[in-house]
Amino acid sequence: MTIPKQRSDSTTRRYQRYLPVIERVSAHDAFPIAAVHRACDPEKRGFVTRVVNELVGQGWLLREATATDQTLYRWNTGLGEFSAAKWLDEKLFGNQIKLAPQQDRPRERLLAQGAENLRTAELFAILVRSGRPGESAMMAGERLANEFAEKLDRLPTAGRGELKSISPAVEKTAYCQIMAGIELGRRIAAMSEAPATTKICSTAEAAAFCRRHFARLVSDMRREEFHIVTLDTKNQVIDTHCITVGTLDASLVHPREVFRAAIKDAAQSIVLVHNHPSGDPSPSPEDFAVTRRLESAGETIGISVLDHIVLGRQGHVSIRQGAG
Repeated sequence: MTIPKQRSDSTTRRYQRYLPVIERVSAHDAFPIAAVHRACDPEKRGFVTRVVNELVGQGWLLREATATDQTLYRWNTGLGEFSAAKWLDEKLFGNQIKLAPQQDRPRERLLAQGAENLRTAELFAILVRSGRPGESAMMAGERLANEFAEKLDRLPTAGRGELKSISPAVEKTAYCQIMAGIELGRRIAAMSEAPATTKICSTAEAAAFCRRHFARLVSDMRREEFHIVTLDTKNQVIDTHCITVGTLDASLVHPREVFRAAIKDAAQSIVLVHNHPSGDPSPSPEDFAVTRRLESAGETIGISVLDHIVLGRQGHVSIRQGAG
């Protein structure tokens, strides 16, 4: 067995240490641990035992007790032929992207050919970025792509634990990068779908804008969020602002926070919008109370509340005009 090229010095040293142990272990159909210790001398016995136990844990080796109470290790032929080279390469390198030919690496392919020409697995691999022992970023990308092959629309609602159960390489950083990529895509899509200038002059226009711009609130439905849309003197949309996240409550949706954002935008009027995680957009008594409180505050400072849209999977409701 030869040492693969393009290895770092530290990786090469590990490879050279594992190599004689794996070669000596794989040279016997059955053996006591003492025999491998002697064959691998002067390697530390603890390291040799650890390698043998790892093979046992993976099912490659089986432990058998002899009549003399000595433990004998035998290869498990039920798993097929053991390849020392393959096992060692996967153990130490795990198909790491950085060891692949440059033209086969996802990031290099993206730069050379464009993101649109990459497979879903490669896009995932770029977001995962780095793997872990035994699980490269590319392997993680393949697992994620297979899991979400026909249901990519479910990816935004996947939790960190769910993605990590698919691939152990999806640690906190990788999860955050995947979710950030999804959110950026959403925002770009929302901007490309919306007209250059959006005017809201009716309940229908307010509802249409909110369902388009706040589509995430409808699809995710994990928590309640309260936002406002600020409008200028021509009823053109200036911006949107998230005011609070959590159960809608008059004590949380304070006029000070709502109108601070509106005043900053020099808004003439605002549209209120929030979602119901239950999916049913029917307004609650608290929804009506919040609306009345903000309408009253708006009249005092000269910024009118045009409408309050409640979003849900079952549709939307305009608190001012009734069901939409």
